[in-house]
Amino acid sequence: MKEYILNHARVLELLPDRDPWAHKGNFGRLLLLCGSLGYTGAAALAAMGSLRCGGGLVYLGVPESIYAIEAVKLTEAIVFPLPDHGGTLSVEASNEIISRLSNMDVVLVGPGWGQFEGTLKALEVVMEHFSGPVVVDADGINLLARHKDLLRRRQGITVLTPHPGEFSRLAPEYQDHPEKFAADYGCILVLKGHETLITDGNSSYRNTTGNPGMAVGGSGDVLAGMITALLAQGLKPLEAAAVGAWLHGKAGDLSAQRLGQYAMLPTDLLEDLPRLLK
Repeated sequence: MKEYILNHARVLELLPDRDPWAHKGNFGRLLLLCGSLGYTGAAALAAMGSLRCGGGLVYLGVPESIYAIEAVKLTEAIVFPLPDHGGTLSVEASNEIISRLSNMDVVLVGPGWGQFEGTLKALEVVMEHFSGPVVVDADGINLLARHKDLLRRRQGITVLTPHPGEFSRLAPEYQDHPEKFAADYGCILVLKGHETLITDGNSSYRNTTGNPGMAVGGSGDVLAGMITALLAQGLKPLEAAAVGAWLHGKAGDLSAQRLGQYAMLPTDLLEDLPRLLK
């Protein structure tokens, strides 16, 4: 298996230039399905991660009970409410989700979701009805752990972004062989942690950016949004995941230099990411 170490020069090669004649539609239509009552931050951080990484049109679907909160938090994202049951997505949300899929380039599911009947139904309809790339994070991965058949049957590209605990629930038999999991299930695996591994089972990247100050709730939501935006802009799936991981970690390193590892927050990554990309 080929394994590459990410560095600044390689990321510059992979990151596309912005076409001076382009419009917002050229940088992707992203559908983010995130959030629940008590987890409004996850949805907002994922949306801002997508926007800060160049996504053109970021649509954020949230349970109706938190719609007003997200609409106040977010100025640039297109926030819309979905049918709600007890603060999370209801089963009835699936019809509206299906109606929006045909206009999207990439979909993100899972951040701040919870594990309920409605979120499982939303995961099912995205995995079964959308042919473009799907990024699955957080509770989307925890739901997949009990329904891995959805991953085996999927025809399109799926990017999974688990931390080690989520990966242990998703694939306990592959703990020492994450590359084999990616190959067997036909997915891109972003196994987060020290020297994050990004692999499709044939080729792999090791990321050396990042620091312990990023070990705060919400950092992974930002990363998921960033990878989603890079996919929407046309990067190949393995490279989109690798570039997203490198940029995320490097922005974290800038935040640590500026604020120190103890005090830095995921929102600080969002402030330092533009400086890095510039």
